Amino acid sequence: MKTRLLVLLCVAASHLVAGDFTGQIGLQLYSLRDSFKQDVPGSLDKVKALGITEVELGGLYGKTPAEMLALLKERGLVAVGGHYQYAALEKDVAASVAEAKELGLKYVAVPWIPHPITGFHEATCRQAIADFNAWGAAFADAGIRFAYHPHGFEFLRHGAGRMLDLLISETKPEVVSFEMDVYWIVQAGQDPVAWLEKYPGRWSLMHLKDLRKGAPVGLPPKLSAKTNQVPVGTGVVDWPAVLRAAAKVGVKHYFLEDESPTVEVQLPQSVRYLQGLK
Repeated sequence: MKTRLLVLLCVAASHLVAGDFTGQIGLQLYSLRDSFKQDVPGSLDKVKALGITEVELGGLYGKTPAEMLALLKERGLVAVGGHYQYAALEKDVAASVAEAKELGLKYVAVPWIPHPITGFHEATCRQAIADFNAWGAAFADAGIRFAYHPHGFEFLRHGAGRMLDLLISETKPEVVSFEMDVYWIVQAGQDPVAWLEKYPGRWSLMHLKDLRKGAPVGLPPKLSAKTNQVPVGTGVVDWPAVLRAAAKVGVKHYFLEDESPTVEVQLPQSVRYLQGLK
């Protein structure tokens, strides 16, 4: 009887952890970048085969917005978000807003702030803050939420905190959100749960990626995700804790992103792991 009770309690506890992840599993299409260069419809078929319906665009791979929308719709896929490069928004933010609106995107994220090889300095950060506030307002006028995706260099020291503290605290919450890439947070030697809880309400999107066990961490980022990313659930990340915190602070969409050379082998493993947490 005691043994049976213990088993029941363990099952109940695991269900509580699993139940913390109620988000839909999406995919950042950059994961299949090499495949998309060769065959866009066939690559979208691979996405559908994974059982995924929400995607985040990493580009249009030579297709027009209308053509991409048609291909997605044929497969029951919905583009929730998309990545737009800093330089493209600097050049013509109105054009990017128009394209994102035509694609029906709810979110647009900038994945990188150009900065000197000598480091990510305060002046560069403050220019990005001004740009993000302006671009965020432009996208908001079109009903689209703007976000920034940190890559690790933003954790360089700034006063008593980090450059990311400056970015988050001085961008306007009403028009600027953030997309957490768990891999790059951990690779920089940071705790994703702590950052989620430090700025609740600011994280709208999340990239689900895992860092291999035994990989060195620290700043500046030293490792490539191409050689050190492993299937979600097999690396160092405490996923139940991260996903529990993400749900609590308001993360809306979760996208798998795999930058490894074995992406088509790893993606199904990551999907199975996450499905097991539901």
